[in-house]
Amino acid sequence: MLHTYFRAIVGVMILLSVVLTTYANQNWIWFTVFIGVNMLQSAFTKWCLLEKILIKLGVKK
Repeated sequence: MLHTYFRAIVGVMILLSVVLTTYANQNWIWFTVFIGVNMLQSAFTKWCLLEKILIKLGVKK
């Protein structure tokens, strides 16, 4: 269940950042870059802040 929530939240954040980049300001692209770097970092370190937050909110693994 944790991974389902994780993927849904990350997907919404990426789509939102693309929409904001297109219609609001080009600097929102850095939000997309941040998400990508964070996902890449978590692949190597096995640590993700979003997972920790979701677990504290009561989402089961």
